[in-house]
Amino acid sequence: MTTDSPTPLWTPPDGGSGSQLAEFTAWLEARHGRGFDDYLDLWRWSVDHVGQFWADVAEYFDVAPGLDPAEALADDAMPGATWFPGLQVNFAGRILAAHGDDDVALIAMTEAGDVEEVTGRELRRQVGSMAVTLRSLGVEPGDRVAGFLPNTIHPVVAFLATASIGGVWTVCAPDFGVQSVLDRLAQTEPTVLIAADGYHFGGKVHDRTREAAEVLAGLPGDPALIWVDHVGGPRPDRDHVAWDDAVSASGSVPVVDLPFDHPLWILYSSGTTGVPKGIVHGHGGMLVEQLKMMALMSDVRPGDRFFWYTSTAWMMWNTVVCAMLVGATAVVYDGSPQHPDRLAQWRLVERLGLTHFGTSAGYLTACAVDGLRPRDEVDLSTLRFVGSTGSPLPAATARWAYASAIDDVPLVSSTGGTDIATGLLGGVPTLPVWAGELSGPVLAVAVDAWDEDGRPVRDRDGELVITRPMPTMPLYFWNDPDGARYRDAYFSTYDGVWRHGDWIEISARGTATVSGRSDSTLNRGGVRMGTADVYAAVATIPEVVEAMMLGVEEEDGGYWMPLFVQLQEGAALDDDLRGRIASAIATQASRRHVPDEIIAVPGLPHTRTGKRLEVPIKRLFQGQPVSKVLSAGSIDDLSLVDVFVDLADARTTRGSTR
Repeated sequence: MTTDSPTPLWTPPDGGSGSQLAEFTAWLEARHGRGFDDYLDLWRWSVDHVGQFWADVAEYFDVAPGLDPAEALADDAMPGATWFPGLQVNFAGRILAAHGDDDVALIAMTEAGDVEEVTGRELRRQVGSMAVTLRSLGVEPGDRVAGFLPNTIHPVVAFLATASIGGVWTVCAPDFGVQSVLDRLAQTEPTVLIAADGYHFGGKVHDRTREAAEVLAGLPGDPALIWVDHVGGPRPDRDHVAWDDAVSASGSVPVVDLPFDHPLWILYSSGTTGVPKGIVHGHGGMLVEQLKMMALMSDVRPGDRFFWYTSTAWMMWNTVVCAMLVGATAVVYDGSPQHPDRLAQWRLVERLGLTHFGTSAGYLTACAVDGLRPRDEVDLSTLRFVGSTGSPLPAATARWAYASAIDDVPLVSSTGGTDIATGLLGGVPTLPVWAGELSGPVLAVAVDAWDEDGRPVRDRDGELVITRPMPTMPLYFWNDPDGARYRDAYFSTYDGVWRHGDWIEISARGTATVSGRSDSTLNRGGVRMGTADVYAAVATIPEVVEAMMLGVEEEDGGYWMPLFVQLQEGAALDDDLRGRIASAIATQASRRHVPDEIIAVPGLPHTRTGKRLEVPIKRLFQGQPVSKVLSAGSIDDLSLVDVFVDLADARTTRGSTR
């Protein structure tokens, strides 16, 4: 990154004066009798006066008028901040009140072309009926309701019904392997499982009836079952409630007022070092954070149509649901992002009249590599926002987008995380878009880049850190009563400062680039999974002694995911063994995380405490010299490091292959 001022790809008309962010800024200036020189001045004020900022947000969006800063942030400890003590809210209640009876609140489309629209009136009816059903099945405040569901209307309705009565929602996508699902859902001990018979992908219907039954059998406590007949598969043998019956129950349950920090949902860490950690977020924190993100940072308005290509396994599903908070229509899609061809996602803009179109950097880069010109093929006139996340967006891809796809709209490259279920840096409605850069930090996110000694750095890679509390920092990890795992995950590197796990470079202008993970999380198209899931699957293959998987972010926007295997003496890595390894990962971990290559090596180097060197070896394949990524004295067998140095050199010589 350079510190000069390159020509922007896009500049907001009139400096973004027509945006909701500009309206909010003017309101703040009048409220506090002061001016802000520019966006970065506003951002600095927001992180220097965190309690005041969130009291202002609560006032502006009519969540809790008239609070003092100390009533918004009563304790700013990290971890353990106390937000809005005494305030009663309900996240789902805000969504259910956000749409008029005839407003379209939710649109669902399948790859087969089927489209279903749900009005505000119908959404309230279905959610109310489902709430009655959940209560009849024994769900009380604090009980968990789990989903094994594709990206359809069903998880949205089920989540809102669960949250409306104080239950805690958690979900896995049906393309995950059974053991990966159980590693996540079983630890929450759900009272009810809502499962679908399958999903659409790549022009095929994938029947997951058997896998759903295995998930149900593996959950503790014999949970009740609500069954979704989505693709016409067979119904389960055991007692269950059919979805259609669950949403046709008579009456409704009043939305329950809950403490600000009442648990809303459980998301999951990638599981890099073992069973994925259950990340618990609260009603109130998610409510105020996403009102800010949707209205102020993404300029989402009532009646807008908000889409992001995702599955229920990725936090972007939660983000799509959050668009409903401001009266926008959430658009969900069950299918492949590239079926029947690469233009599939762009066609959704025309078909559904999308105003906000979000996708992955990988998809946009694939379109660019293919030389596509979506603006010549599809009517994109309804767009006001194009979003990219999941991995860094290359500068060349951003230039392609403005040359071949979009015109006078922002291309918002952003970064955030499942951990905080929101964004940290990205687009700003009052700032330009620069190729290869994130325009700026999100309001009230005290983000910085630090070196290993905890000193801020500019114009070079550093650890992405957050130095002030955020309302969507996890309430806690599930089954972590003393908070030890939580503290170890985020606060073990810098005392009292959140380490996020990304490499970030911040320029003197305040823009930023993210070069990838500073840990070993696998990040295929935004769907993150820990290597532990993969290793557990590979451990079922008797010929494999040990394995190491990498997720290598490449300069051209590619993402190379190799699996290195040490084989038993006499075993050969032939097509049969490669196929069995790939099949084990696909069925037991995730189809999205089948390796790009499987490479046999004589052994794997470790630290002297026995840990695989995933991050240092990844950095070798990103072009870093061995002297910068490894300390020779900490390695058990340096000769094995030389093997990977040679492999990295050979890959550089022949060029990236994806």
